[in-house]
Amino acid sequence: MSAINKDQIDEALASLPGWSREGEADALVKTYEFVDFKSAMGFMQRASGPIEEMDHHPEWTNVFSTVDIRLTSHDVDGVTARDVRLAKVLDRVAAAS
Repeated sequence: MSAINKDQIDEALASLPGWSREGEADALVKTYEFVDFKSAMGFMQRASGPIEEMDHHPEWTNVFSTVDIRLTSHDVDGVTARDVRLAKVLDRVAAAS
């Protein structure tokens, strides 16, 4: 798998509300905000199944009602189509929360 270029990332971001590019196409980032800690943790728990199925694990942190996510493919030092797919999965999980 290889990194996608900046134009491809920008095209993908057009269909990923709230996501942005960090640095020079190094990662995709988003902050999810929930009503409380329990809801934020519930999102992370529900997302863990699809994440495991994809075998592609995000960098994420949780502080009270927010979950910050950073997606990058370390093996290619950049964003791949797999990161874009995971971003879409995470958005679906969050919408169902």
